Amino acid sequence: QVQLVESGGGLVQAGGSLRLSCTASGFTFSYYTMGWFRQAPGKEREFVVGIDRSGQTTRYADGVKGRFTISRDNAKKSVYLQMNSLKPEDTAVYYCAKVRTMFTSTSTTEGYDYWGQGTQVTVSS
Repeated sequence: QVQLVESGGGLVQAGGSLRLSCTASGFTFSYYTMGWFRQAPGKEREFVVGIDRSGQTTRYADGVKGRFTISRDNAKKSVYLQMNSLKPEDTAVYYCAKVRTMFTSTSTTEGYDYWGQGTQVTVSS
């Protein structure tokens, strides 16, 4: 079965950095776009960034451009999110997700069908 396991969250001061990792199993990882989403308390889950199956094409939400970098290693079936210059408003549970349909890309929540358990990122001011 499909499994996505995130790690790397934690507590960091504003301006600091964190690196999230997501390791996948149960599907052909290299066929699928992967995404990172986040959900803050009382808010809807929102798209942060996506990366296509080759790793060549990425798409970032406006609020994280220039600060966050997504990458993937198909041999390790893993996707990463390097987060720099973190702000208190980045505080959320971060989720790794697999796109629903192979060879496609999307930024909508509905376009993803499997999610990790989430990892908490807390940025203090």
